[in-house]
Order: sequence, then structure tokens, then C-alpha cells
Amino acid sequence: MTTLGYCNLAVTYDSNRAVDAFNGILHSGEWLCLIGPNGAGKSSILRATAGLVDYSGSIAIDQTEIPATSARWRAQHIAYVPQSPVIPPEMTVYEYVLLGRNPYVDHFATETADDRRVVDDVLDHLELAKLTNRRLGTLSGGERQRLVIARALAQEAPVLLLDEPTSALDIGHQQHALELVDRLRRERGLTVVSAMHDLTLAGLYADRLVLLYQGVCVAQGTPREVLSEETLSRFYGVKVKVHHEDDGTVVVIPQRTSAT
Repeated sequence: MTTLGYCNLAVTYDSNRAVDAFNGILHSGEWLCLIGPNGAGKSSILRATAGLVDYSGSIAIDQTEIPATSARWRAQHIAYVPQSPVIPPEMTVYEYVLLGRNPYVDHFATETADDRRVVDDVLDHLELAKLTNRRLGTLSGGERQRLVIARALAQEAPVLLLDEPTSALDIGHQQHALELVDRLRRERGLTVVSAMHDLTLAGLYADRLVLLYQGVCVAQGTPREVLSEETLSRFYGVKVKVHHEDDGTVVVIPQRTSAT
């Protein structure tokens, strides 16, 4: 069992407070999705969790504070899919995903058969197996995004951070990627924190949503509780229609504000 906790998390860039007093706790198998307009603080929370930016307050995994850990410990416990990953153009697809196994490889040792089995399985599930020997510089934007997700999943870390993981994917590959994350968090107890702009997808896969506005949590709860027309209009400044399916799915439909 893995518990991820936030206590009064604050992130400041120069004099700009990007995140202010964020609190929350997640247990194994839970999926929390951060939503909100651009600049709301979603990515800053993920970057702080990954140990990439300074912060005040507390972020802990099983009561172990993130700053007190080594880079190897963080890589074994936290997998992070950033918005703009570094993609070495000459590396092959297989080599890149295999990097996800580095936290488990001893110094001066090589990857084991089990490491390669994990990579093969992830590549297969994300429909990347046929691209195994392709150079990264030859891939499309959608293929690269699936590749970064594959590398993160190959880490088999108990905490998975996803920053706009489907922004470059077509609808079919969006579903494949998110269904795989959903299956793994249920089977293996992954704790997932994601930031997404697609509110329908966020509500479809996440257990809980946190709506951020100017670095502050302004609404949180189930998708049905957070994704209301009034709340979205107030904090996004848009006109939407929210439709509720019988199975609990919440569909957010943008509405035109004026006729042409």
C-alpha cells in the first residue's frame, strides 16, 4: 500500500505564488485529476511531487518526505510524464522505454530478462511494438507521447504523475493509454495524479477532481460534484452544457456564445 500526502504545499517562482496551501491525501489505487485554466498551478504540483521544483509545506510518500530521498529512491517510487519531455532523436524506441528500468539496475550491471519483459509488455499494450527499432526523431507527436507514457509505466513505480498525457493523441490512442493506466492502477494499486484539460476524460477516469484557480483549490470532489455548469462557467469563463449519463459519466459540451 502506498500513500501520497500533501500538506500546505506552496510553489513560488520569483515573487509569483503558483500554488498556495494545497492539501490532499491519496491511497493505493486512487486517481486524482487536477483541472483548471492555464496557469492554475496544475503542472507546478506535479513538478513539485517529482522533486523538480522547490516548494514549502510537505509532500510525502508513506510518510517519507520527498526532499529527504535520493534520486534513485524517487525514480523507484515516482514515475513522471511531463508536458514537454526530452526526446533524444537518435535513440530507438526500445532503448528509450528501457531507460524506465534504470532505477532497478545495479551499477556496472545490465538489464535482466525480466526488465525486457516489462518493456515488451508495455510496448505491446500501447501499440508501439512495431516501432521498436525506429529512431525517436522519426516519430510523430502522438507516437512520442505514447512512448513517454510507456517509459513511465515501465518504471513500475507506485506513484504515477501525468501532465496532459493525451494532448497529442487521437481519440483511439487516448482511450488505449488511459485504459491501460486505469487497469494498472486497479491491478497493481498505482496512485495516479494527473493534470488534464479535457474535462470529459478527466471525469471519466479519475475518482476525484481538484479544480485549481490562480494556485488555489476552489472545488474538489467527484466528477459529478465538480463538473457543474455554474462552476465551470465561473472559473473557466466559458459557456458549457454538462450531461450526466446513467452510469455516472459526466460529459462537458462547449456551447457557442453567439451565432455567426
